Amino acid sequence: MSVISDVEKWGNAHRPGFLDFFRIILGLFITYKGLDFLTNMDELEMTASGINVYFAGATLAHYVVFAHILGGPLLTVGLFTRAVCVINLPVLIGAVVFVNAPKGFLSVGNHMELEVSLLVLAGLLIFTVFGAGKFSIDAKRRREAEAAQQAG
Repeated sequence: MSVISDVEKWGNAHRPGFLDFFRIILGLFITYKGLDFLTNMDELEMTASGINVYFAGATLAHYVVFAHILGGPLLTVGLFTRAVCVINLPVLIGAVVFVNAPKGFLSVGNHMELEVSLLVLAGLLIFTVFGAGKFSIDAKRRREAEAAQQAG
């Protein structure tokens, strides 16, 4: 077995039940942020344009919107959870390191975005390891695959 399979099997076996509720809330929040970024695309492109590469700002802004709008609903229902988290991890790492960290902790004018970004990043890391949980489409697909394998 590969390391990824071992981590997946361990995560599925040792997953606390309350994480299903947290996964749903996290998915809804990521969807909200994706829609917020979509409506304020110019501001997002300006934030991402700090890289001095042609079209980097627009490319990064579109990646952020794509990852959030696609990943949020999938995370909410628990479909392809680990893949969605891996797709969104670079976005949140960039948000923490390059956008929100220079503004500092508990900055009232920043609406505590660093803390929220750290919480979302932690959630994505947790669901990358532990998966979607019992109340998800991933779990339903896994149960159906196991039943088909035992029957066949």
